[in-house]
Amino acid sequence: MTVDEVFKALADASRRELLDRLNVRNGQTLRELCDGLGMARQSVSKHLAVLEAAQLVTTARHGREKLHYLNAMPINAIAERWMDQYDRQRAGALTDLQKALEAKPMSNEFVYTTYIRTTPEQLWQALTEPAFTRQYWGGTAFESDWRVGSPILVQDGPDQTARDIEQRVLVSDPYKVLSYSWHTYQPNHAPLFGWSAEELTERQKEPRSTVTFELEPTGDKVKLTVTHDGFEPGSPMMEAVSGKRDFSGGWPQILADMKTLLETGTV
Repeated sequence: MTVDEVFKALADASRRELLDRLNVRNGQTLRELCDGLGMARQSVSKHLAVLEAAQLVTTARHGREKLHYLNAMPINAIAERWMDQYDRQRAGALTDLQKALEAKPMSNEFVYTTYIRTTPEQLWQALTEPAFTRQYWGGTAFESDWRVGSPILVQDGPDQTARDIEQRVLVSDPYKVLSYSWHTYQPNHAPLFGWSAEELTERQKEPRSTVTFELEPTGDKVKLTVTHDGFEPGSPMMEAVSGKRDFSGGWPQILADMKTLLETGTV
């Protein structure tokens, strides 16, 4: 993905309309995106291919269906790397789109794709080895044998005891797919969300969500797609993992730090 590809993709009004539709309801099939557009299915497919090449849209298979999702990573990368050097008043259209991409989604799943200059083996290490996770998770390490059914213990710091917060490995196919159940709300979430002890107890009744990492080699990079789903409508946990809460950069921040670590050796 290059900056030129992103701007080229955004230059077309039809492609911007497709992004707007995904912003309203993420995770749509080609047929759903075609409904009411007044464009031929082939034209929509071509526009989606351009958006996917620019990494503004990512796809995932759900059974026989291919679903399309917004991917804000290119917009975030532009803003973080050099957008602040310029007068944002002169870039109103782009920043308006960025705000739209970062708006609260109506879908109950979060999908994010990034490309990392590394190998599947190194990326798997970064996802599973405490020495790596501690560096880009802000000092937190994950300990597990990464076999299906095994617990994933969380160690908040080198001097802390690893805790079992009931995260369990669901799928473990080394260098290809890793999936595990996500923790429920912890006591430290109460002050972050502004909840009373009673509200925390009630929130802990929500079903657990699931995070899945899919690794796909592509040239000298690995395409990493993260899908975090299983949330209830309006779940604060989804707002947190997607980076919508002020106290959390969520998966976009964590994955950006992991990418930096793997590509430069430091965060």
